[in-house]
Amino acid sequence: MSVVKILPRTEEPVLPAPSVAPLAGVAPSATTAPTSATKSASEPYLFDRTFHAMLARFTGGISPSALLLAWLDWSSHLAAAPQRRMDLAGNVLRDTSRFLKAVAHATSPGQTPWSVIRPEGQDRRFKQPQWEAPPFNLLAQAFLLGERWWHDAATGVRGVSRANEAIVEFSVRQMLDMLAPSNFVMTNPEVLEKTFQSGGENFVFGWQNWCGDLMRMLSAAKPVGNEQFVVGKTVAASPGKVVYRNELIELIQYYPTTAKVQAEPILIVPAWIMKYYILDLSPQNSLVKYLTDQGFTVFAVSWRNADARDRDVAFDDYRRLGVMAALDAIGRILPGQKIHALGYCLGGTLLSIAAAAMARDGDERLGTVTLLAAQTDFTEAGELTLFINESQVAFLEDMMWQRGYLDTAQMSGAFALLRSNDLIWSHLSHDYLMGEAAPLSDLMAWNADATRLPYRMHSEYLRKLFLDNDLAEGRYRVEGQSISLSDIHVPMFVVGTLGDHVAPWRSVHKLHYQVDADLTFLLTSGGHNAGVVAPPDEPGHNYQVMTKAADGPYVGPDEWLKLAPHVEGSWWPEWTRWLIARSGEPCDPPPIGYGDIDSLPDAPGDYIHI
Repeated sequence: MSVVKILPRTEEPVLPAPSVAPLAGVAPSATTAPTSATKSASEPYLFDRTFHAMLARFTGGISPSALLLAWLDWSSHLAAAPQRRMDLAGNVLRDTSRFLKAVAHATSPGQTPWSVIRPEGQDRRFKQPQWEAPPFNLLAQAFLLGERWWHDAATGVRGVSRANEAIVEFSVRQMLDMLAPSNFVMTNPEVLEKTFQSGGENFVFGWQNWCGDLMRMLSAAKPVGNEQFVVGKTVAASPGKVVYRNELIELIQYYPTTAKVQAEPILIVPAWIMKYYILDLSPQNSLVKYLTDQGFTVFAVSWRNADARDRDVAFDDYRRLGVMAALDAIGRILPGQKIHALGYCLGGTLLSIAAAAMARDGDERLGTVTLLAAQTDFTEAGELTLFINESQVAFLEDMMWQRGYLDTAQMSGAFALLRSNDLIWSHLSHDYLMGEAAPLSDLMAWNADATRLPYRMHSEYLRKLFLDNDLAEGRYRVEGQSISLSDIHVPMFVVGTLGDHVAPWRSVHKLHYQVDADLTFLLTSGGHNAGVVAPPDEPGHNYQVMTKAADGPYVGPDEWLKLAPHVEGSWWPEWTRWLIARSGEPCDPPPIGYGDIDSLPDAPGDYIHI
């Protein structure tokens, strides 16, 4: 396949109107931009790829071959394990006996609920007191017993590969989640109580909610309540100015809110899977506003959304036209100053690659590096790895090849499946059966503002980082030369979140033995997003934190969990104290931008609307 190259960045920061300019500055030509006819002639196995792309529309982007191979692996090994099958049969008899005793004594005065099995701490389906009364308590216990049995049957079978076991267990869990008694009117006591109290009005409201959701899905409209979260007014509203623009990013410099500022600025590198303003939500939830109020000069990268014209934008283009271009622009505004760089999620992975390449090349512009829920070793990358094996990646590549990008629907569907209880079935029960539509929050509105990923970039990301783990194993190349995370020597502040399904904290913790730097690791409560967006005024947050010196001994994640002290409250003040301790004396605020920036928009810029 011929490769479309990104044009080098020029010194002129102003682009044509964003509505018509291709993302990567692609210049069509006979040699670099093949027409559909030439592509059809040169593309190998064109029919196969087209068939896979068509099939993906019906499977949600999940490879049927990957599922089939996993189930064959599991079932064949279980069939060849007679003793294991006898143990599973014995478990059925034992659980059935205990359950029948509970049924026989269900109405006895001394009988307590959950006498056989109780829900796990994170399972909110049966938390309400209505589930403690028979027969609903018995229905819930029967379901939980079956759920536990299937988990035992799907896991721990000798000879099954770890990846295939995870796929089978995940598939079984999805089917069981669908059959939970909380999903049906006659077996959900909360729904029945609501029905009697409202005279069936909840079903009318639930039908309206369902019809509204269906119409919004078909029309690709925003969720109900989104109108109160207007980008640039109620969210992404921190005052600032776009001070640099190229074909991939807009760099925003935020106005100071204090008379004096810290000498070293902060550069925020967000993920381009979603819009950048997760760190600049409503004013009370905005990390950007919090930082400017603490006296920091803050810059943030706003990525431009990809479309079909950007199919050949490479992963390294995000480093070159993103991180490095932003550092160059900041260097013109604050010459000679060190920069505190922060990377979130995929942006953190990219920042770690950029930092390692800079260290290799003797580029010393970074003062510190902060990574939020960002992985650099993908061998234990959580349940996302269920969607990433050779069969699945090839299937995704064919789907993206036809479109030129990974669609937002496929990404959001995968993330929803990881937490199907919270994001799918609880939504069905609450919105459609109870008829109580949950109010939209700023975080939920941001989550609905999805982006697309270029075909080539996402393929390289999946293969080089997830499948081959090149970054962790020293094979990742930048500008033709290998890089190593061990070359990073600047102080690092690394945040993991306890309930992260995207970047599990134990995976994030692996940086301890990858870098040769003073590393402060902080583990905060919450998930991938809610754990990071943790304003100090919001109750319920807590964290653990501990620092490892560059020459200090390695402490594994389980030992770290026992040794690190607990702190109540948000992690934001902890991080800002760490930054201030590594910053120079406060000084007057720097100028806004460099040179003629009058033609560039105010924050949040233009790219955020694409």
